[in-house]
Amino acid sequence: MTQRPGVVRRRAADPAPARRRRGPRTSGGKARAARNALRYGLSVPVLTDPATAAEVDALARQMSPAAHAEIGELAQAVAQAQVDLIRIRRARHSLIAVALTHLASAAAGVVADPGAAPLHFPQLVARLAATDRYESRARSRRKFAIRAFNAARRDT
Repeated sequence: MTQRPGVVRRRAADPAPARRRRGPRTSGGKARAARNALRYGLSVPVLTDPATAAEVDALARQMSPAAHAEIGELAQAVAQAQVDLIRIRRARHSLIAVALTHLASAAAGVVADPGAAPLHFPQLVARLAATDRYESRARSRRKFAIRAFNAARRDT
């Protein structure tokens, strides 16, 4: 199979961009990347907040009111993933709401909040992409928790 000349030329031209896209290498860069989740408040486990912990317990009891201990634990895992997913979606919703408020006030020529930082679309896009990654991980955790929960219910 032959490759198109343009593809071969681009690959041979500059391998540096590929080397630059491999994430942080220094300990400081890795530490900064590890703290990124703190910016969005999404790295905190749902059970550390009393309000979300109560939400998790209520949802787990709805799924498995009086079941075996193993099924109760699996229901708790499903509930944690679901509440985490809800929390992530709320964070994304608030980001979009703030952006729309800024846009509406800019279009009207009115400054909604003079003390607020100006809206920078590249930052907004980066934050929305980050919440999308968090949501993807939460959906994956929920999917596997649901599979384990259903398998345990079938076995009993």
